[in-house]
Amino acid sequence: MNRFRKLLPWLLLGAMTGCILVLTFLPGLTQYYTLLLFGGAGCCVAALLLAFENHRPSARDLMPVTVLVLCAGISLGPVQGFITGALSAVVSNLMLGMGPWTLWQMLGWGVIGLLGGGMKRFRLRQKWLVCVLALLSGFLYGWIVDIWTVAFYGEGISLELFLTVYGAATLFNLIHGVGNLIFALLLYPTVCRKLDRVVVKYGLGRR
Repeated sequence: MNRFRKLLPWLLLGAMTGCILVLTFLPGLTQYYTLLLFGGAGCCVAALLLAFENHRPSARDLMPVTVLVLCAGISLGPVQGFITGALSAVVSNLMLGMGPWTLWQMLGWGVIGLLGGGMKRFRLRQKWLVCVLALLSGFLYGWIVDIWTVAFYGEGISLELFLTVYGAATLFNLIHGVGNLIFALLLYPTVCRKLDRVVVKYGLGRR
């Protein structure tokens, strides 16, 4: 039973990936886009909750919301991207738990949405560039959020403390970044195409 519990988060993530692949490569299934997206998000949340008590690098370090926030910025603009990122942290923490880290998560995802908006502003929407930014976003988000770790858990701010905290978080940030790269490869074209249709239809994201 314990072995199955350890494998379950990865099985859920595999199911999510399968849903995305079906959506991406099989024509004629776009009408099920919303259902598959929410099903995949549910698998991610379930995997995160099941692996939450494990303090080693695990499935909880894979956060597709980072890529979704980046896509929102690319399609809607910098202001809307920042707001999407900030609100994503608030909404997710309503379920996972609020704390002093929430403000830093809002800032981290907000900055990523802002960077996505910068890509829209300068018309930089090449897939390879989005994938590179998604990979780097894993580190950027971690570096921003870890500021509160240094501030709240250290007896005093010092270079040694910064190096210790950021060094310990490197593997977690790497897993987050690689996960972002995979999610960007799978999600970016479809999500941005859907958001672009919303922009055209309702006249959104023109700032």
